[in-house]
Amino acid sequence: MCRKLMYLASFVLLLSLFSNASGQPTGNILWEFWYDMSGTSVTNLTNDPRYPDNPDMSELRESFDSELDPDDDYGCRVRGYLYPPADGDYEFWVSGDDNCELWLSENADPSSASKICEVPGWTNQHEWTKFPQQKSTFITLQGGKKYYIEGLMKEGGGGDTLTAGWGGPVIGEGPVVIDGAYLSPWLGWSTAHNPDPANGAEVQDTWSSVIWGPGNTAVSHDVYFGDNFDDVNAGAESTFLGNQTKTDIVVGFPGFPFPDGLVPGTTYYWRIDDVEADGTTKHKGFVWSFSIPPKTAYNPDPADGSVSIDPNEDLSWTEGFGSILHYVYFGDNFDEVSNATGALPHGSTSYEPGSLKLAQTYYWRVDAFHGAETYKGDVWSFTTEGAVSSPSPANGAVDVTQTPVLTWAPGLGASHEVYFGADATSLELKGSGNLGSESFEPGQLEWNTTYYWRIDEANNTNAESPWTGLLWSFTTADFLIIDDMEAYNDLDPADPASNRIFLAWLDGFGDPTNGSLVGYDNPPFAEQRIVHSGSQSMPMSYDSSVGKSEATLTLTSNRDWTVKGVDTLTIWFRGSLDNAAETLYVTLNGNARVDHDNPDAATVMSWTPWNIDLTRFADQGVNLTNVNSITVGPNSVTGGTGMMYFDDIRLYPPAP
Repeated sequence: MCRKLMYLASFVLLLSLFSNASGQPTGNILWEFWYDMSGTSVTNLTNDPRYPDNPDMSELRESFDSELDPDDDYGCRVRGYLYPPADGDYEFWVSGDDNCELWLSENADPSSASKICEVPGWTNQHEWTKFPQQKSTFITLQGGKKYYIEGLMKEGGGGDTLTAGWGGPVIGEGPVVIDGAYLSPWLGWSTAHNPDPANGAEVQDTWSSVIWGPGNTAVSHDVYFGDNFDDVNAGAESTFLGNQTKTDIVVGFPGFPFPDGLVPGTTYYWRIDDVEADGTTKHKGFVWSFSIPPKTAYNPDPADGSVSIDPNEDLSWTEGFGSILHYVYFGDNFDEVSNATGALPHGSTSYEPGSLKLAQTYYWRVDAFHGAETYKGDVWSFTTEGAVSSPSPANGAVDVTQTPVLTWAPGLGASHEVYFGADATSLELKGSGNLGSESFEPGQLEWNTTYYWRIDEANNTNAESPWTGLLWSFTTADFLIIDDMEAYNDLDPADPASNRIFLAWLDGFGDPTNGSLVGYDNPPFAEQRIVHSGSQSMPMSYDSSVGKSEATLTLTSNRDWTVKGVDTLTIWFRGSLDNAAETLYVTLNGNARVDHDNPDAATVMSWTPWNIDLTRFADQGVNLTNVNSITVGPNSVTGGTGMMYFDDIRLYPPAP
């Protein structure tokens, strides 16, 4: 590869500035190279004094895919903008040799980018599955929106490549190499950039210099600053500090904006709009932020509410802004810790409580002494190992079914008591049991109501028994849940608690006339990545060449589809562009069928709600007070194959 500055590429970049002003893909992306650099770690690149502003070579390429093995001992950066073709969930992959990273921003601002996947060693070109870190989680993007994307690679010796792939709506199942049709290059700064303090930084003072880099065409800058994101983002008059030619401003100092000082414990937001020479053309900047630490102690470790903490753990915290000493209060009673006074001064930001009991909740508070004043801290808590844990529904869960089954992981106890109710201060004893029976059914609950529960354990062989459990809560849904796919597990059928998804949703296994198969061959049997909400959805493969592909759930609860005036059945579904183009159908009680309006529903790549007026079933003779089964599947048109995902089957009342 030729090692000279690509002036032609730079010239093309300048010519492209205006072509990309509207935020449209241009068909290429910027590649930059730094040569004569040893090592295989990305940090060897980012720590080089020439990085990031002085590459040895720059060029535009038509995809996010490098040539194979061009050189040794160099680093590479690929950067530009990504334009998703449609709204939906996308996955990303990276492959390369040696270490590689792929970064993506939540918008067009590079300072908001975060690492989404990486190659921690090396891979062959387009080898996507060598390391689990090569694949991102699902990332929801907006069609046509401009996102900053960046790839980094450090090559030592031997083979070397860098490739980014993706999959999602319109693109199809990934990994597909990101093509220039969805890219435009980094063209230099068209807006203010390089905020100082950095976006999200913590400033250890009550004043700050605020500095930025100007955009390419800026001759002056409109400055907005305040403690409310929405006001700064909207350019509210109260946040406008004026127009200036300088690229810095002081805040929180006498004679400057906020002369009384910035307030500890407050997050401040700021925005710089660049103004061109005509005085009217403006480039709206991104909203950045920084915070002033509170005067009270913060960042407790263990974190507030932590569970399963080692009983020999030491406590630590971040000292309050300007604090000199600390007063530490510790105990197993919230009120006593909250009201305690008279602790001895404590100089460090750590505390050794000594060896603690198992399965015990402890409370602690750190007051910050500032000389003239002492600031009382919050009361934090943690629970040591051996306590009841893993509540289901999860603590704080919302949209929970009105007929839940409460489960938990046992602690040290041989027996337990279940306390439950809608008033956290007066829970009632509702049940008891022995080790091995960690479940409780509270019965039919009210809609849209918060409930509280606690599991107390006892063990006569343990001197520290009994143990009072943590207080948990959940809120029921304001709709009726037919199946949210969350209750299914991978337990062996011989286990009384077994609830495999394909034993509830009966598919075509063993039936030569039904081409559907629910779940996967190996655990986890439910889908746990492609989900609409919660942690699971139902995967269903189909082969309509045999005649039909459908799965049926026999209802054992929530059979009255008139309760609370519900009038709409909603089924969330998602398909794939690789699927045969089929529509979908749903059948109640084995005979009343409704087809989806979209003949290509099976190819929809993003989660989509299918809303069905219940009168369409009632008109076919279904008794909505006694619905005993629901069947879903693709309506065979092509006789093709594919994979569907279903989630969150619900009944909704009329909108208020």
